[in-house]
Amino acid sequence: MAEDSCPSCGKPLTARAGRTGRRSVYCSAACRQKAYRERRGGTGVGVDGLIKEIGRQVEELVPQPPSVFYSGVTELSSSVARLRRVARTARDTAQEPARESVTQTPVTGAPAVTAVLQVPVGEGDFAALVESHRREIQVHCYRMTGSYDDAEDLVQETFLRAWRARDTFEGRAGARTWLYRIATNACLDFQRRTARRPKRYEPMPGMNHGGGEPPARITWLQPYPDDELPSAEEQPEAAAVSRETLELVFLAAVQHLPPRQRGVLVLRDVLGLTAVETGEALDMTVASVNSALQRARPTLRDRLPGRRADWTTAEPTEHQRALVKRYMAAAERLDLSEVATLLSEDVTLTMPPNPFWFTGRDALLEFLSVSLDANSPMFLGHWRHLPARANGQLAAGGYVRRPGTTVYRAQVLDVLRFDADNRIVEITSFEPHLFPAFGLPLRL
Repeated sequence: MAEDSCPSCGKPLTARAGRTGRRSVYCSAACRQKAYRERRGGTGVGVDGLIKEIGRQVEELVPQPPSVFYSGVTELSSSVARLRRVARTARDTAQEPARESVTQTPVTGAPAVTAVLQVPVGEGDFAALVESHRREIQVHCYRMTGSYDDAEDLVQETFLRAWRARDTFEGRAGARTWLYRIATNACLDFQRRTARRPKRYEPMPGMNHGGGEPPARITWLQPYPDDELPSAEEQPEAAAVSRETLELVFLAAVQHLPPRQRGVLVLRDVLGLTAVETGEALDMTVASVNSALQRARPTLRDRLPGRRADWTTAEPTEHQRALVKRYMAAAERLDLSEVATLLSEDVTLTMPPNPFWFTGRDALLEFLSVSLDANSPMFLGHWRHLPARANGQLAAGGYVRRPGTTVYRAQVLDVLRFDADNRIVEITSFEPHLFPAFGLPLRL
């Protein structure tokens, strides 16, 4: 096909005479979305098609030049990983017994639950269909729960429920909407079972926490790797990947909402569903949906900083990336004075699920001085760091080589937020078991 034609529909692309910048690949957003779904297997590309695509990619591998070879291997690796996930989903949906739901009526069994399937499908093709929506459904479950681990489990629960309800598919609604309904109800069932509610951090004996108000303690809060988010090019539904609704400040605030209010707010204000669609998804009347939203919004505003700029950030700048490098280098040199220059005076540190917290630079430096002093009996060890991205923010994966050992082991993932003066105003330190999800090794 000619380079000046749309690879999706074949129509000629708009002329770019006198214009600079990146050339358009598709003639419209609809063609770009169609091509994305075809690549992801969402419109008729089942297991057989995916296997054929992997075969094509293998045949087209070229060792030279290295950049072309690397690109081909990366594409092949992505396809094989997706096929593995499809196979796992097919295996689990076929073998795992049904789980008991706390709702009296199964949320996936209503006659209105439909999807874009015209004929019965087997495990493989069904798995390929739902797998094309895995990432955005996982992001949705993460928003609802604030936990990466729980989101992974709930995605699997969503697919299992969808498989059991596949006989109700009638083709009147899209698979994406149908899966969002099932996922939301799976999250609500989970929240009713766990009954988790945020608390406030409490002072610990003998520890200087600073003079600020104790922050909210959300023990289940976990980071989400940016690499697992659908890109804007891959996922045209911009609301599904909105940056600010994945920031830790927003996620922590959402956890204060009762489960059903949380579900209404996410479906209406984040995903942009209408009141009617939200009511159908949650088995609520339109009046109940509007009432829940009216109660949820003020609660959310009360839990967020007064100014949007205080909690949502743009894409990190090169200057901020350089500051993170200084932050990592200072810790590796055990240079507490350099760390101090990077911190805001009112910096806050929390360590979910641990009870440690500090408000203010002096209190935080007092805490760090013990573990960074090689002459202190509380000396933790020597540090190395690797850069990472979490929740749209810059992060640093820290590794410690404890005294008397030779291996640097994963210790903490610090997610950093900067203020308007490019000082670190918030550090959220997470435990290291999620390092592999961020592409970080567990030891160096």
